Amino acid sequence: MTAVIDERQQQLIEKINSLRKKKNAIILAHYYQRGEIQDIADVVGDSLELARRAQETDADIIVFAGVKFMAETAKILNPDKKVLHPNPESGCPMADMATVEGVLNLKKQHPDAIVVSYINTNADVKTVSDVIVTSRNAVKVVKKLDAKKIIFVPDQFLGSYIAKQVPEKEFILWKGFCPPHFNLTPDQLLALKEKYPDAKIAVHPECNTETVKIADFVGSTSQIIEYATTCESKNVIIGTEVGLKHWLEKINPEKNYIFPVNADYCGTVHCCDMKKNTLDKIADVLENETNEIVLPEDIIEKARKPLDLMLSIV
Repeated sequence: MTAVIDERQQQLIEKINSLRKKKNAIILAHYYQRGEIQDIADVVGDSLELARRAQETDADIIVFAGVKFMAETAKILNPDKKVLHPNPESGCPMADMATVEGVLNLKKQHPDAIVVSYINTNADVKTVSDVIVTSRNAVKVVKKLDAKKIIFVPDQFLGSYIAKQVPEKEFILWKGFCPPHFNLTPDQLLALKEKYPDAKIAVHPECNTETVKIADFVGSTSQIIEYATTCESKNVIIGTEVGLKHWLEKINPEKNYIFPVNADYCGTVHCCDMKKNTLDKIADVLENETNEIVLPEDIIEKARKPLDLMLSIV
């Protein structure tokens, strides 16, 4: 399904297309972006896919339609390229919950542990991490680490989910969380299950533990896509950010993807920060090359090591 656009949006799209060709630019967009942004992006993906494509691109300019830590990651992997973030106010509350000071304190308390940081962390926290993981590869990466004790930052719910899959290791969990995912309750999903009794429930591991327990499938954004579009059930209840609905309907419109209501988040599980990027802002940064991600060389060097380790494992 393609997003419905008006005449002004069409003019913006034509402008964006002209500018990216002229400037050898690539637009990367997360699945949680607005539908019209997904439709114009060169690559749409989850954190791991976008990290890989950012590393592989031969474009001179990367426009990253996502939240701040994602654009920072693209810069860390491409220090010689210009990385533009359409809206600097598009941050990640969960990433902001983790601090360098706090991580270093945990390392002092647990000197035999290694720091495994979710990619949803800011660049400074990545510098004091031993390895980065995404929700898709976290279990695989953690299993391959020699350490028996893991400090997991910043999402306690993803960390708890990983700990259940890797019971042979001890986990110290940072008490961070993703507000939209955390606020998705089992009751919301079960109410939809009553309405669609044949439906399967697929949720993201950032959801709170009680919500994860009732799901038929738990996985990263890309894993949810794979499951939701290929499982036998026509009706699939999706426990993650509503932006994914656009992509699901685009690649397999024969199914019915049901997203729960959450009055605290604009009617759905809705990341307001992800939606702060717009076609206007993408056109503006491409035209004026503003909102460039600039990181000190030492931050890039230190933050790249745990990212490279992740990429070497997966």
